[in-house]
Amino acid sequence: MFLSDLYNETISAVLSNKARSGLTILGVVIGIASVIAMIAVGQGAQKSVEESIQSMGSNLLEISPGVSSNKTGGVSQGRGSAQTLTYQDSLDIAEQISSIKAVAAELVSRYQINFKGNNTNAQVVGTVPSYVVINDLKLELGSFLSDQDINNKNRVAIIGSGIRDDLFGEGVNPIGQKIKINATTEFKIVGVLEETESGGVFGSQDNMVIIPISTAQTYLSNVSYVSSINVQTETQEDLSLVEKEITELLLIKHNIISADEADFSITNQADLIEAASSTTQTFTLLLATIAGISLLVGGIGIMNMMLTAVTERTREIGLRKSIGAKRKEINNQFLAESITLTVIGGVLGIILGWFISFIISKFGGIATNISAYSIVLAFGVSMIVGIIFGYYPAKRASKLNPIDALKYE
Repeated sequence: MFLSDLYNETISAVLSNKARSGLTILGVVIGIASVIAMIAVGQGAQKSVEESIQSMGSNLLEISPGVSSNKTGGVSQGRGSAQTLTYQDSLDIAEQISSIKAVAAELVSRYQINFKGNNTNAQVVGTVPSYVVINDLKLELGSFLSDQDINNKNRVAIIGSGIRDDLFGEGVNPIGQKIKINATTEFKIVGVLEETESGGVFGSQDNMVIIPISTAQTYLSNVSYVSSINVQTETQEDLSLVEKEITELLLIKHNIISADEADFSITNQADLIEAASSTTQTFTLLLATIAGISLLVGGIGIMNMMLTAVTERTREIGLRKSIGAKRKEINNQFLAESITLTVIGGVLGIILGWFISFIISKFGGIATNISAYSIVLAFGVSMIVGIIFGYYPAKRASKLNPIDALKYE
């Protein structure tokens, strides 16, 4: 049998029962689309996590208060609400540790922000001028904090574009206006941060208010501790050495003999990305597995249709074998029909999966990322499904005895 004959026979068989072929293809379409969409969601989440971590800056170490009870993938776990780090710790690190580009202590809390009857809830970060360097922040309007603001405990604030839009109206210039934080303390707006494309998983700078750390400790929290200390090294290669030097310095300052008893923990940015990627990869695999079940159901549907077709076309098979058709040719014909159904379903499934991913991203607020890998994987799987679930019916058809087949009613 020539390839052209096989092609014509296959198309004719598929089109001879359009309703049944369409329903069979639909099962594959749903399975492939589910796989594409779920992998896109998982990969989108992974990309969002990595971008969010990287957006905090490069070559970073985060020093957090509290004792680490265990570590998973290099990232400290089990920290409580300890209060063991101080602003002075950050100053000592900046002064005594080499190969450091910037150090920024943070005191983070959530407060109600008010302006003339309008209010919103936002994350308020008390920090220092170097915070803008470490987090690579860009200003749309105004200026950032200065050393004078820290020293004088000035009540000034830089707000995110989302806070600006909520309190003053979209695109309004709020520089010089005064907002109230925690309904009691007035802060003069001196800057507005540029709008970000996506908030990510660690919160958006669009809904953030930045004030001097000394002001936050004095007027809002009335505490001496800080939430964390971020350190940016000159190069990636300096991370390990700087981490070791900071550990030794803080152990001495906190009068701790053994590193195992440290009342702080240091997280490497690379460790954060590795742990987050591992988690999202597991999430993606879980979603793909769930979606794969629907693809399996579609494959069973193909087998069911092909077995039905073998039964209905028993006399045809017997007639063809009686005039010289070989077992291999019968096998190839039914296998080609199965593969054709899955290829059509695979192509339509990829298109539907892309469309679903677009809808999820556009209206669901969930980042998606369709890669060439997921498309090739889905199409390859559809081919494999066609071969696997079409093999048995094709083999069964090829083994029919021509005499018995001709007698079949």
